[in-house]
Amino acid sequence: MRRFLGALAVALAVVTVTALPASAAPRAVVVVAGTFGPAWFYEPLASRLRHDGYQVAIFELNNLGTTDIRTSARSLAGFVDNFRARVGVGRVDIVAHSQGGLVARQYIKFQGGVGEVGKLVNLSAPNYGTLAANAANFFGGGDCLTIVSCQQMRIGSSFLDALNAGDDTFGDVTYTNLYTLYDELVQPVWNAEMADGATNVMVQSQCPFRTVAHVGMALDGTVYDGIRDVLTGNPVRLNCFAL
Repeated sequence: MRRFLGALAVALAVVTVTALPASAAPRAVVVVAGTFGPAWFYEPLASRLRHDGYQVAIFELNNLGTTDIRTSARSLAGFVDNFRARVGVGRVDIVAHSQGGLVARQYIKFQGGVGEVGKLVNLSAPNYGTLAANAANFFGGGDCLTIVSCQQMRIGSSFLDALNAGDDTFGDVTYTNLYTLYDELVQPVWNAEMADGATNVMVQSQCPFRTVAHVGMALDGTVYDGIRDVLTGNPVRLNCFAL
């Protein structure tokens, strides 16, 4: 009996040690939507993240991304603060789609996010603007169809000049940009890249036959495989056949 009790005590001690490892701290990810993207559109992405063990919240841009990007960034700052407090983490990782990448970068650089974000994964973010916005500006009679964020996403806009001034990789955040050759909205497609040590991966550089367009970046299995790599601290090695 004494031997049994001793063995039981050891077993319980092992259970106690392994049940609450330091790595058991919650892992939290904020998904930042893109222009005209309602929160529900990003539920499949959020579901993948939850399946992988992350606490997830989806941030929908102010007025679906038609207002000033700086306004959405201020709202994102409050949203992240509330999420961090609710989940009990000091930092979150962000997965941002399209304009959401600019909102996230604005939050990190100008709204205190540099101390609250560990990794930023952008999916086809127009980091250096897009000719699609320039074209909308032209056909909109010079006012970009009156959409403020569209004006800000024009190549050479004062907003982008300020955002990209200095080091692209502001602070100790890890920056990764995943983008696609078949992007119809970010043109030229390499404007989705960032300099100064950011990781930039075009899907087709590893998976030449993978066809995914701008909107599909938030839903594609191969893209998610890259997101998973980044969040787990691994090099991006895309599974070209992921569903």
